[in-house]
Amino acid sequence: MFKFAHRLRGTAQKFTQSWAHITRMQLAVLACGVLIGCGTPQNQPAPQNTGTAPSYALELPQMKRFNSLRPAPIRRSNSAIARDFLDLSFQLENGTDLTQFTRFEGPITLRVTGNSIPASLGPDLDILIKRLRSEAGINITRVAPSVDANITIQTLPHSELRRRAPNTACIVAPNISSWDGFRRSRRANLSWAAVTRRERLAIFIPNDEAPQEIRDCLHEELAQSLGPLNDLYRLDDSVFNDDNIHSVLTEFDMLILRATYAPDLRNGMTRDEVALRLPAILSRLNPAGDRINTPRIAPTPRVWIDDVSIAMGSQTSVSARRAAAKRAVLTARAQGWNDTRTGFSLFLLGRLSVGADRDLADAALTQAHEIYSARASTAYHAAHVALQLSAIALLERDYDGALKLTSAAMPAAYDAGNAALLASLMLTKAEALRAIGRASEARLVRLDSLGWARYGFGTDEQVLALTRDIANLARR
Repeated sequence: MFKFAHRLRGTAQKFTQSWAHITRMQLAVLACGVLIGCGTPQNQPAPQNTGTAPSYALELPQMKRFNSLRPAPIRRSNSAIARDFLDLSFQLENGTDLTQFTRFEGPITLRVTGNSIPASLGPDLDILIKRLRSEAGINITRVAPSVDANITIQTLPHSELRRRAPNTACIVAPNISSWDGFRRSRRANLSWAAVTRRERLAIFIPNDEAPQEIRDCLHEELAQSLGPLNDLYRLDDSVFNDDNIHSVLTEFDMLILRATYAPDLRNGMTRDEVALRLPAILSRLNPAGDRINTPRIAPTPRVWIDDVSIAMGSQTSVSARRAAAKRAVLTARAQGWNDTRTGFSLFLLGRLSVGADRDLADAALTQAHEIYSARASTAYHAAHVALQLSAIALLERDYDGALKLTSAAMPAAYDAGNAALLASLMLTKAEALRAIGRASEARLVRLDSLGWARYGFGTDEQVLALTRDIANLARR
């Protein structure tokens, strides 16, 4: 069966945007994308705005970037992690079972090719490789573009990616080393189900997206090229989750990768053989996990996954997506869940209901925020929902509410390295401050946000559109 791993459109700014995958949140800009859920900056040009750019944004500051990241810590037992490892490693995202364990053997080499390599890619890739070596214990080294490598990262225009794989932000495929090879290959040659040993693969990343989108592609696709090919909605602290909340590798992800390359495992092992060795591996790598008791999480039924996929997609009408989100909420409640899956169902319903039923939107988003805020492990999820609620608060002139929501959410956005979310929260906070007469404080917050917006949204046009739209929210 033909299957290549890919990061669907919208993942870049996660909950900050509207979806094709989620995304990972994909909006047009706050007024349109965050509240109404109508497309993404990458899928369409910046919205036309009859207003003028705010004077404070006419000269944008230098782009800010994350020189280090503070990934979410691991908060569950080794027995739970073992179940996650097996479900991640022995199944594809489409439900296809894998009969054997696969990974690279020996030192891994990586190169970057492409006619136009974004300036941000190199520094972000260096940070990621350093983390993979130190945190996951993977012997991976970057080599010159002219040298044959196990992993080839090739950059190309997103329009090229879209022609081959619509609605994808980036792709990882086995058994090839170039885009030409990808286009010429038969589907059977690109099937992960047929891979018995990882030796050569390629990652294709757009060269004309925001720096954050490019970085997120690096993290998600390199993680899948090295380790698990599946995603699980039940994971609240991992990039291996189709909700695409997390976009940079967490401590859990690094532990999964470190276990993948443990000397106890080898290519060709069955699920049962790996399962026998995992307890000792995890006890060695994560001794604290042996002292934690994590309740078993119920499996995710396919009907819920299908409804969430429809709700996040762009192939149907907003009303059809909203109906799918309602069904997902009903399924979550029928299952008795009170975890990220219920929170995500409510989040989708809230986003998709703003234009049709404000009361329903506010109630759904408020419930999602309560679910996420109840756990330290989902503070970052709560920050995404807080942006939606703070935007509604601006519209309703509840400026104190907007200030409270944004101030509480900003640290989680920063710790997770989400510049798009951070900038949007800061701009929303600035408008709330301006509205209650704290103009000088608002100006400082606004100016500080613009450097992050340049990393999160990319072009000056997108940044200026974002500032206009959030300012318009507060003036409606």
